[in-house]
Amino acid sequence: MIKVRFWGVRGSIPCPGPQSMKYGGNTACIELRFPEVNRHIIIDAGSGIRELASYMMTHDLPNGPISTEIYLSHTHWDHIMGFPFFVPAYIPGTSIKVFGPVTYEDDPLEEVVGGQMKYRYFPVNMGELAASIEYERLKEDPHIDLGDGIILSTAIINHPITALGYRFSFRGAVFCTAYDTEPFRNLFVTDPEDPSYDELMAHEGEQAALEQNRVLEDFFAGADLLVHDAQYTTREYFEGKVGWGHSPIEHAIASARRAGVRQLALFHHDPDRSDEQLDRLSKEYCSGDDPDDTRIFFAREGMGIEL
Repeated sequence: MIKVRFWGVRGSIPCPGPQSMKYGGNTACIELRFPEVNRHIIIDAGSGIRELASYMMTHDLPNGPISTEIYLSHTHWDHIMGFPFFVPAYIPGTSIKVFGPVTYEDDPLEEVVGGQMKYRYFPVNMGELAASIEYERLKEDPHIDLGDGIILSTAIINHPITALGYRFSFRGAVFCTAYDTEPFRNLFVTDPEDPSYDELMAHEGEQAALEQNRVLEDFFAGADLLVHDAQYTTREYFEGKVGWGHSPIEHAIASARRAGVRQLALFHHDPDRSDEQLDRLSKEYCSGDDPDDTRIFFAREGMGIEL
């Protein structure tokens, strides 16, 4: 069994207030628990990790020192900004392993994550944390044995910096992420009237984009739960958001259905999207009655799912 709980579901920046009380205003943080083997995994350290930390201090610390693993999809600030507020990191005896990709070859993961904990930005320096913290850089890899029967696969996704999708498999249950990402697209000129148009390059560019989109669908094929980027509608996406690294809702749904995903959590909600707007979108996109179809829902803070 994998127990999944959402602690932060927003993209870009926290958006607290009355307009976001239902779905939540914290940025990305997802918790995975593997109770049969006593493993705890956190995906992304957005502002939602602060509430998770409070829960762990109340429910986990009384049972002994906390041990957890944090997998960062990438190092944009909305996905690491909560790390300085992760209280277990200040407790002696806590063990934390931090995994994730980095874009710049010369910058270790520790420096990228810890750079926000310099005195000019924050009152506690990274070196003052009491926990034992290890860092490991990840690359694309189809099979990483995490022990205890947990297998991890990673895949490069389409974002302005290096970002990874994660696929955790455990005793037949599969949990997968594919955010922050947008559809791969042809980067070559496709207008025959354009002076720089090259028919061969345009054709090869189109084929390459199609192939990369198929590769990502193969990555999350058959998942029991896929958490996919769905920050925009198709209209919003093509009205000025192409290249920003986020997906239209319609693309996420179509991809999940083609890949035979059982449940799709639409994720990384636009910070300007109100609860009322998300409710309207939910009525439009999540009303399927076919029991054999993909179950689709917009992720909410506090929501828990067992796989």
